[in-house]
Amino acid sequence: MRTIDLSPLYRSFIGSDHLASLIDAASRAEKQSTYPPYNIELLGDDKYRVTMAIAGFSKDDVSIQVEENTLTITGTKKTEAENKENTERKFLHKGISERNFERKFQLGDHVKVLAADMENGLLHIDMERVIPEAKKPRQIEIGSRLLEN
Repeated sequence: MRTIDLSPLYRSFIGSDHLASLIDAASRAEKQSTYPPYNIELLGDDKYRVTMAIAGFSKDDVSIQVEENTLTITGTKKTEAENKENTERKFLHKGISERNFERKFQLGDHVKVLAADMENGLLHIDMERVIPEAKKPRQIEIGSRLLEN
């Protein structure tokens, strides 16, 4: 895999360090595990859904956190010593992985997490891009005067 030196971006563009940080985060994301599998759906113009297959996990085992445009989903199973029901189980074949995981997603600007739900071993996280009024395009009439304070 090729590594990219982003230091010229940091010293050449003032205020564009956010772009370089996003590129850095994307290159780190390639090193994430592929477990658990997930889908990203576009539900509408500004509505998204992440669906993760987390068979064997309960709501108590999963944590969802948003911090600085990063969505982090963590699944932690109890150890066999903590969970007495697993100590008596003997597997002839174990194909359902119940290992701990952490999955991170970079969210775009103004993307808000609306809700999370778990059904039939699938975790659904709904998101929406909510653009503030100040950031939306507005029509300027020709001949209008500049407002002064």
